[in-house]
Amino acid sequence: MVNRQLYMDKVLQFMDKDIIKIITGIRRCGKSYLLKLIINELIKKGVNRNNILLMDFELPEYNNIKYREDLDEIVLNFINTRNDKVYLLFDEVQNVENWEISINSYYKLPNTDIYVTGSNSKLLSKDLTTFLTGRYISIELYPFSFSEFCKYKEELNEKCIFKNELNSPLENLFDEYLNYGGFPLAIMAKDYKTIVLNDLFSSIVLNDVVKRYEIRNVGLFFRITKYLMENVGNLISVNSIYNYLKHEDLKLTKNTVYNYLSYLEDAYFLLNATKEDLFGKKEIVGSEKYYLVDQGFYKANLEEKQQNKCRILENIIYLELLRKGYKVTTGKIKNYEVDFICKKDGEKVYIQVSYLLSDEKTIEREFHPLLEIKDNYPKYVISMDKMNMSRDGIKHLNVINFLKDSPQL
Repeated sequence: MVNRQLYMDKVLQFMDKDIIKIITGIRRCGKSYLLKLIINELIKKGVNRNNILLMDFELPEYNNIKYREDLDEIVLNFINTRNDKVYLLFDEVQNVENWEISINSYYKLPNTDIYVTGSNSKLLSKDLTTFLTGRYISIELYPFSFSEFCKYKEELNEKCIFKNELNSPLENLFDEYLNYGGFPLAIMAKDYKTIVLNDLFSSIVLNDVVKRYEIRNVGLFFRITKYLMENVGNLISVNSIYNYLKHEDLKLTKNTVYNYLSYLEDAYFLLNATKEDLFGKKEIVGSEKYYLVDQGFYKANLEEKQQNKCRILENIIYLELLRKGYKVTTGKIKNYEVDFICKKDGEKVYIQVSYLLSDEKTIEREFHPLLEIKDNYPKYVISMDKMNMSRDGIKHLNVINFLKDSPQL
C-alpha cells in the first residue's frame, strides 16, 4: 500500500487524542484507502482489531442506514460490548441524515477515538462547525501527487504507457500523470484510462451535484461545467460566464451560475484561487481562477484542440501547493499578473508557471512580474525546461524536480 505519508503525518498528530478527525475530499480520491492505512497503524500500535469499527455507507452492509437512529443502534451496541477503548471510522458519513448529532454523542462517551470521511464540503458547514466547535480537526485529501503516482505505478508493477525515447523514464511517467492525473482507478487502468475518467466524472457530478441539489436543467449545468474546464487557470467571474452563455442563447440567470459554481466547489470538483492586488494589498472581488481537483478530467472531457498544456501544468502546481499546506491566491501588480501567491506560517512565496521558456519574450513575460515585487520573499518560475534559467534573484525550477523531490520553497 502506498503510505500516504503527507496525510498520515497529519492523522498521527491527533491519533488517540480527544478530537474528531474529519477527512474530506472528492469521491474516489482515496479516503477509504486512508482509513485502511489508519486501521493498519492502530493495529501496529497494539489495538485489538475487534475494538475497531469501520462503517462504509456505500457498501451493501451499511448503505441502508439513512438515519442517525439506525446508526446509533449499531454503534452503541458495538461500544457497549467492548471493555477497552473503541475506534470508530465512518466512511462517506454524509449519506446519514443528522449524522453530526450522533458523532457528537459518541465523542462525549469515554474511550472513543473517531474518524469521519465525506465527499462534500458542506460536511463542514457553518452550522456543523458551530455544533462541533473545538472538537474536530479537518484534513483535506486530494488525488495522488506525482510522487505518490510514481510509487503506486511501482507497487502495481505497471509500466508507463508513454515510451518516448527522447525522454527519461521519469519524464515519460510525468507525461502520463500530466494527461491522466492521480485518481487511483485511472492509474490502475491500462488501455481505458479515458473511459475510467469519464465514468468518474459522470459519477461524481451526477451523484454529488445533479442528484444532491436536484438540478433540473442538466444540459445547462454540464455546459457551464465544460466552460469552466475549458478555462482552467483563466481569470473568470459569474458575470463573464453569464455573458458568454447568453451569447449562445441559453436561458439562465446570474444566480443560477453562482449556484452551479458553489455546487461544483462543494463536491470538490472545482477549487478556486481568489485574486489580490499586491500593490494595494487587498482582494479583488469578482475575479477568480478555477482549477480542477485532478487534471485527468481536463484530458478526458476536452478535445485536443481545446487543451492548453501550460494551464494543465498550472493546475498540477496549484494542487501541489495546496498539498504542501499553502493558502494560494493569484495576484496583480501594476498591469502584470502573478500566477500564485503562496502563504504559510507568516511567510510568502511567489510563483510563475510556464510550460516552456522557449524564447526571450516568454522569459521576459514570466520573470518581469516577479521583478516588480519589491519585498524579499522567495520568487520562482516553474517550467518543463531542464536547464537552470535562474536570473536576477529569481529561482527557476524544473516542474518534475519540484514535484518529485518536493523541495521546501
